Amino acid sequence: MTREKNKLEELKKENKEKENNDYEVREIAAAILNDGTIIEMLYDSNKSETSLAVCLNGNIEIKKTHLHEGILYMPHSPEKGLLRNRTILFPSFPEEYGTREELIKDIASFIKKYLSVSPFFEKITSFYALFSWIHDDFNELPYLRALGDYGTGKSRFLKTIGSVCYCPIFTSGATTISPIFRILEDFRGTLILDEADFELSSTTAEIVKILNSGFMKDMPVLRSEANNRKSFDVKSFNVFGPKLIATRELYKDSALESRMITEDMSLISRREDIKESMPNDFDDEALAIRNKLLMFRFREKGIHKLNYGLRNPNIESRLNQISLPLMSVIYDLEVLAEMKKYLEEYNTKIKNDRTLGYRYQILESICKLIDEGWVRITIKNITDTFNTDLRIADQKSPKQMGFLIRRMLDLKTEKTRDGYALTEDNKEKIEILRKRYGIKNENNDVNIVNDVNVSSNESKEQEIPF
Repeated sequence: MTREKNKLEELKKENKEKENNDYEVREIAAAILNDGTIIEMLYDSNKSETSLAVCLNGNIEIKKTHLHEGILYMPHSPEKGLLRNRTILFPSFPEEYGTREELIKDIASFIKKYLSVSPFFEKITSFYALFSWIHDDFNELPYLRALGDYGTGKSRFLKTIGSVCYCPIFTSGATTISPIFRILEDFRGTLILDEADFELSSTTAEIVKILNSGFMKDMPVLRSEANNRKSFDVKSFNVFGPKLIATRELYKDSALESRMITEDMSLISRREDIKESMPNDFDDEALAIRNKLLMFRFREKGIHKLNYGLRNPNIESRLNQISLPLMSVIYDLEVLAEMKKYLEEYNTKIKNDRTLGYRYQILESICKLIDEGWVRITIKNITDTFNTDLRIADQKSPKQMGFLIRRMLDLKTEKTRDGYALTEDNKEKIEILRKRYGIKNENNDVNIVNDVNVSSNESKEQEIPF
């Protein structure tokens, strides 16, 4: 009764301050105030209520609103579909977790109960979930990725690990990329992304923008949005934060690839003790862990620093950049040793794959043009296709592309009025290379010519048959 009375008095005091002062109302999911106060939103789905957990100097209060320096902070409405439909998950109350070792053990047990991954990933995913709750102590971070075809367990990977990460944002219901930018700006949580939900190439390009900017603080994405004046405003979206990603293929961008800690799900067999369907108590178990991790955030936010002593001189600086933050919260020496081994093996793979990667990507670009119906393929056509979604620094010029095509694929080119193009006698060699590298034919009839590429009989006469 006393606690309820105190809360009532506090609300009366805040309402009085509202009447007597100008203030700004700010709807938040989380905030760090200039006096060190940490605010996190709570959501009780059983009562359909939201509130704020306010922590200052280790003291935690549960409040409906929090007034600070003329700003009234309040939680998002529990009636929002993002909450009711479990698009974004929150803790319901900060719970005691014991020691950090006990907390990691609880996370690892939960992940192992519902997900089949390699022994290394059982450990690293547990620490990644922990890391996500204090990720804003660092300026960079890595992404976790599940790689594999349909039916390899990628969705289970996202659901299981994502449910215990900080403010997980599940995007499987999104039909376009636009709402994801706004949600990331408003909630600043962990993005859970399955690229199978976004098949359009234009959407994929937008996703790549998020991934290329979201690993580092202060690298917002700029977008033009229509306003009520029938013009456009440039808006800046903060996309920094942890990300769990499921893809069927590797990215062309080597820099983006290097930011991923990847589990190849096609190499993992589902354990017999894991059911195909999630049991009813999955959500309750995940909530219990999120509640403990909220307490962890209140206790350890701001105390973690980058451990430069873990920097590995044997790997590329980019790998050190994204791995050091995560490694700085790993206290287990065995896991650190495994992480070091993983990074060194990945570093070797990057070096070995660079030449092969160019060869495959160039051939893939050529095959794509063939499948789209192009009958005259110029070096410029191949260059433009190859450069799609790549950073400017990684793009190739037509001159460079011509050299790579002749040197790496041993294909012949000849000069035409449209520039250098592939010759007709390359066709058989391309088909052999296509089979060797496993590049599928996207069309049943590759001889169908796209009318976008050939618009008149005159242009057909100018083309070199291919």
